[in-house]
Amino acid sequence: MSAPLAERLRPKTLNEYVGQRHLLQPGASLRKALDSGMIPSMILWGPPGVGKTTLAQLIASELKRPFYTLSAISSGVKDVREIIQKVEQSTLFQSGKGAILFIDEIHRFSKSQQDSLLGAVEKGTITLIGATTENPSFEVISALLSRCQTYVLEHHTKEDLEGLLNKAIERDDILKQKDIELRETTALLQLSGGDARKLLNIFELVVGTFGDRKATITDDVVLSSAQQNTVIYDKAGEQHYDIISAFIKSIRGSDPNAAVYWLARMIEGGEDPKFIARRMLISASEDIGLANPTALVIANTTFQSITVIGWPEARIILSQCAIYLANSPKGNAAYMAINSAQQAVKETGNLPVPLHLRNAPTKLMKELGYGKEYQYAHDGPGNFVEQEYLPDVLSGTNFFSPGSSSREQEIAKNLSTKFKGKY
Repeated sequence: MSAPLAERLRPKTLNEYVGQRHLLQPGASLRKALDSGMIPSMILWGPPGVGKTTLAQLIASELKRPFYTLSAISSGVKDVREIIQKVEQSTLFQSGKGAILFIDEIHRFSKSQQDSLLGAVEKGTITLIGATTENPSFEVISALLSRCQTYVLEHHTKEDLEGLLNKAIERDDILKQKDIELRETTALLQLSGGDARKLLNIFELVVGTFGDRKATITDDVVLSSAQQNTVIYDKAGEQHYDIISAFIKSIRGSDPNAAVYWLARMIEGGEDPKFIARRMLISASEDIGLANPTALVIANTTFQSITVIGWPEARIILSQCAIYLANSPKGNAAYMAINSAQQAVKETGNLPVPLHLRNAPTKLMKELGYGKEYQYAHDGPGNFVEQEYLPDVLSGTNFFSPGSSSREQEIAKNLSTKFKGKY
């Protein structure tokens, strides 16, 4: 039985590698490191099917370095230590040539597993290449992240993907024996979601349905023969992002039925429950915020609970939180406020802190007027004293505008009373 088409077309050299020109073209950051023969430990962050594993293999081949690979799903600390010990005992290491250790889905490694890599990475025993589809700032411990260069891999372009299809027709030993006419590619590109590996596998499946007949590939043919064989939810693919988007937008739109449906799609597809809970945490602040501050507490409790409970009971906790968030009053005042304030900082730069608000721990600072005329809020009626807290240039600026929810209108009324109609 032959290997899948995606495996048969896997590039053998960097010149055959498709995409990521921003990293590999002459003068680009990763290309310069490769040309120097000295690469840092790195994290390759990008969507599935853009060539993270292939790139790691080609880097090792280009530099003629020993290449070891582990999957974070099936490997543990023991496996890491065994590889490190093997490298340390090798003759290549004794001659100063360290090995490359590739860890796929490194975001699934626990803290202790990631800790086990630190010493070897720091000493140069191994050059680590970790691949992840998740933001490494959240999933990779800071001590390891600080020792690695992060390279962001981009989605393949339409031209990249169509080029792969034509390459398959022209160069693959099996497909070039067939009579294939590629009339339309839209359905192939949509079903693959930009994942090159998935694209080639779907293409091979569709071509196979023609047997020895001429294979005329149209969008209708692809949809009728391939869609029923496509996984309903690919937690590592484009649907991963589309369905979580639909889930959050259903919560934002106050539709608990749709929210639970999309949640069920993710659960049935084997999605990481922490990923779902983390997105609900964001929604609780971005979409609900001050309209119902308890939503953030509920979402945070959900995140903590599912780490203790696990499947299958965690699905009930996720459902409860999703329904609660969908039914909560909505407000994005906090989200808009920080956006406005950040924009003001970008436009006005580092404005000086007003003298009366500055800390004055020394006699000299006091003599310079630091803290002078500051009024202690608790000395005023209702624990409030009217004074300016913004730099002079921004005096009177409103970053926070309460929304229409009853709770935010209460906040607006309170602020208006204190600041004399400003809100």
